[in-house]
Amino acid sequence: MGYLNARPLTWALDRSPDYWHVRYDLPSVCAALLHSGETDLGLIPSIEYLQSSDYRFVPGVGIGSRGQIASVALYSRVPVEDIRSIALDTSSRTSVSLIKVLCQHRFRITPRFVSHGPDLAAMTRAHDAGLLIGDPAFDADHQALGLTKIDLGEEWTVMTGLPFIYAAWTGRPGAVSDADVRALQDAQAEGVASRLAIAEEYGRGDAARAARAAVYLRDNVRYGLGPDEAAGLQTFLDYAADLGLAPRRRTLEFF
Repeated sequence: MGYLNARPLTWALDRSPDYWHVRYDLPSVCAALLHSGETDLGLIPSIEYLQSSDYRFVPGVGIGSRGQIASVALYSRVPVEDIRSIALDTSSRTSVSLIKVLCQHRFRITPRFVSHGPDLAAMTRAHDAGLLIGDPAFDADHQALGLTKIDLGEEWTVMTGLPFIYAAWTGRPGAVSDADVRALQDAQAEGVASRLAIAEEYGRGDAARAARAAVYLRDNVRYGLGPDEAAGLQTFLDYAADLGLAPRRRTLEFF
């Protein structure tokens, strides 16, 4: 996964290229590569766990939020209760599933959903609202377009009282050893400790952009997959399966 919020999990892995062969792509592509067996382990949207009865999560490692996430949001030109159509950035099935769960259980609306490229202006010209995720959402100037931003991380936590997990390392049994699991946990710790350096890298010489990235990594994204995060993840997966957004219910299993 190539988004800013994933960098603290891959920052240290890039420094061991002889062992970790990391490929960066859209979350949906990362999931497709894992499903097809082209990769051993994927930092994939959490909903993709339900696509296989064999998948396991790396314990203790994940990309989440407890409250505002800032980079997964619905941008609307009308009040939420008046939304009749939503253009969806389909880069991550987790975010698409999350908005559908929230529409059903939080907003109590039944809009029409339409796939769309991540162009906020075009999305909201043709539809009442648009879902953006990742760097496009992080960089979007919704105020210039006269839109209201509805943060999905915040809406989830208001509804459930739980954190939300957007992505986690996922693979099949035997894909990673116990030593690999510890290395991935250590890599997360090193990446979290390196958030300022990661923000500087993201800024590419633009001080304001780097500062905004630093605030985002410090205040919005939460890293880890402990008991509260696992409870939030299980709740989300159950909601999604019950809405027919995944083929099965499953309890969480870990390497």
